[in-house]
Amino acid sequence: MTNFKDRIIRAAKLDVHLYEEVEADRGAMGQAVGVVVLSSVAAGVGGIAKGGFGGILIGTIAALFGWCIWAYLTYLIGTKLLPEPQTEANPGELLRTIGFSSSPGLIRVLGIIPGLRGVVFLVASIWMFVAMVIAVRQALDYRSTSRAVGVCVIGWIIQALIGALLLSILGGGAKPV
Repeated sequence: MTNFKDRIIRAAKLDVHLYEEVEADRGAMGQAVGVVVLSSVAAGVGGIAKGGFGGILIGTIAALFGWCIWAYLTYLIGTKLLPEPQTEANPGELLRTIGFSSSPGLIRVLGIIPGLRGVVFLVASIWMFVAMVIAVRQALDYRSTSRAVGVCVIGWIIQALIGALLLSILGGGAKPV
């Protein structure tokens, strides 16, 4: 457990070596899932006033689904659309590194404090994006941080479009009673 806690802290500290470590550690997939779950539960607790207890469960499931989509999109964009000559990666490496990039999201639990939710979630989002860029740069063996930023932004846009489409399909037919 100490190793898991240490990895979460190192990921939140944006430790480049941590991202290389989990990229290479095929046994870290369970830990990566754990980080995504803990981060999404923290968001659910932090936003409980808005989403209620059901929001925690739905948010956790959505986070796990989003993590998988994000990792595969990043894999495809980073290895097929925008690779560098030395780029070599597989989806598992991206699942592990991107999972750990969710570590800063644990601070979202502080959103439960009245008046802090917006600020905490904004800080967490920016911090998680920076961690994601580092995770992608390391997993895809990029020399260019700007290329990693581009991959993350393109992936985020595609994921947001997919999410909006799913919401319109799933929620579009619902009418208030």
